[in-house]
Amino acid sequence: MISTRILTKQAATGALTGLALGDALGYPTEFDNVPAILAKCGPWRRMRLPEPALVSDDTQMTLALGAGIRTAMDRGLLTPERLAEPVREEFVRWYRSPENNRAPGRTCMTACRMLEEAPRPWQAASQTGSKGCGANMRVAPVGLVPGLSEEQRSGAAQFQAALTHGHPTALAASDLMARAVFLLAQGAEPMGLIGQLRSYAYENGSRYQTRWLGDLWRYAGDASPEAYIRRGWDECLTALARVQDALRTPSPETDPCEATGDGWVAEEALATALHCFLLFPAEPLTALRRAACTRGDSDSLGCLAGALAGAHLGAEAWPKEWSERVEYRSDLLSLAALWDA
Repeated sequence: MISTRILTKQAATGALTGLALGDALGYPTEFDNVPAILAKCGPWRRMRLPEPALVSDDTQMTLALGAGIRTAMDRGLLTPERLAEPVREEFVRWYRSPENNRAPGRTCMTACRMLEEAPRPWQAASQTGSKGCGANMRVAPVGLVPGLSEEQRSGAAQFQAALTHGHPTALAASDLMARAVFLLAQGAEPMGLIGQLRSYAYENGSRYQTRWLGDLWRYAGDASPEAYIRRGWDECLTALARVQDALRTPSPETDPCEATGDGWVAEEALATALHCFLLFPAEPLTALRRAACTRGDSDSLGCLAGALAGAHLGAEAWPKEWSERVEYRSDLLSLAALWDA
């Protein structure tokens, strides 16, 4: 039975708002080390939301994916055939937008340029050598859409990743991030989250989503689809084990990147965002600040940590003086309201 709290906490609003706030907080500190951030921002536990609270390509691409999913589901049940063209169009629209001026990742830009060129199967545009975090930074909407089966959620998460980042670790990390957002939105307890994600990774370790991915594995040069996807799940399992080890002796004042990685690649982004969130599951702003004050990919780490915290605590996680100032607020609320309803 679903509790009244789960129905009323507005997990989608909380997750998408938290994602954008983490992005805005970490965007100015990306590429800085911790001493430089402290010199610029003061003590990390008191970091302030910038004015204006501008976001990076992370939030922009999240909105693009969300818009593609909304269009696909307006046409019926979510299937790869329905999802492919709307998401492809939204990614190309983002690629061509004058607002795409926030230091976007090379992989996303290259893949979106190739997605625009027709006729070309999307698999040919996928950058199969890249496992950058640009795929899992934007996947939260897949975990927030109500009514999806496990196959739809997993397939959509991996598919949206594969459009740009075709490395199997990018697919597995995106699948795990969508799964984490879904579980937290449904009321899962944070302290059991890593165990649930590891079980999910073991269960899916040799499952290739042929219906959603087609022959992507051939473009990566693997001997079989199972060998291809196994590489990704194995790397993610190793990363999840690092989070588990780090949380056995938590050290909130130490840069989380030292234990779980800098976050430039998919499995490290997932691990370090989980690390930040699970250090402070009841203190969402502290989790965002910890993610933003790291030596790593701070805007993407903030994005992911914010989505996790918001899915867990809902819309009330974020103070109005922060949430009302974040860029693209109306777009975020419009998308979230559809799924919170």
